[in-house]
Amino acid sequence: MRPGDAAFRLDVAERRGELHRVALGVYAPKALWDLLPPWDRYLARVHAHALLRPGAVFALESAAVLTGLPIVGEPTEIHVLSADGTSRLVGQVRTHVSTDQREIVRMDGIAFVAPADTAVDIARHRHPALGLMTADALLRLTPALDAGHLLELNELRTSARGRAAARWPLTRATPLAESSLESISRAGIEWLGYPAPELQVVFRTSAGDVFRVDMYWRAQRRIGEADGDLKYDGESGRARLREEKRREDILRRGCDGVARWGWGEARDPDALDAALRASGLRPERPRVAAPLLTLPAAIDPPRGRTATPR
Repeated sequence: MRPGDAAFRLDVAERRGELHRVALGVYAPKALWDLLPPWDRYLARVHAHALLRPGAVFALESAAVLTGLPIVGEPTEIHVLSADGTSRLVGQVRTHVSTDQREIVRMDGIAFVAPADTAVDIARHRHPALGLMTADALLRLTPALDAGHLLELNELRTSARGRAAARWPLTRATPLAESSLESISRAGIEWLGYPAPELQVVFRTSAGDVFRVDMYWRAQRRIGEADGDLKYDGESGRARLREEKRREDILRRGCDGVARWGWGEARDPDALDAALRASGLRPERPRVAAPLLTLPAAIDPPRGRTATPR
């Protein structure tokens, strides 16, 4: 809501705790705002800025959230793109200046950097695990697109800033990763020195059961399952837990170990390493220390409640 949309003083309603100020002069009912997960709060803040600045061109996480690409938690800053002037931060709005050509799309009156260029921007300027998460999601959501196109966009940029860094996630991007957790986990698994797993491998039993697993290390006969924060509450939850146990019991008969982990382990390289080792999986190379050290801070949401990537 904006002041012209209501027959009452919105600022007074905010002081009474009835409204939440999303941006200067833009409000939302507080009871509804409090129910939003962090990524939807961020999306609402992007829409609020679009109301205030109809000519804004959104970039990076702000463009990603507008097109359904994953983000982590609720970013602090809203990102807009400009072809001239100087890069600057005013309040929580960061303006990026670039003369590189990017495709700009407009949806419902809001302009933003196209998804492919957004994935390249994030690969260039964010932690490589987040670059992989974004590129994987884009390929999953856009079957006609392949990683080669993203690599080509990266190489064609006139600016060299971030070009080499982007090659790591873009060369590994695949539509087979079915969740942000799988993408982040794959990054950590490689940096921990483990071999790259096969993704979405199907197991068939003599009884006719068909199971698909997130990751499989064929040479070591180990299965990896990135489960997220599953909860098994109530009768339906208990039935699901029983089915998961049955599934894992069957899978264990066809392999030498099963590793399971969630967001807690994905955030913590040592915990992920422990989960993999507990299954009997063994690394083949030394750790790559630098991205592992910065991974927890990259995944933890910078503001708001604790949340996993959308």
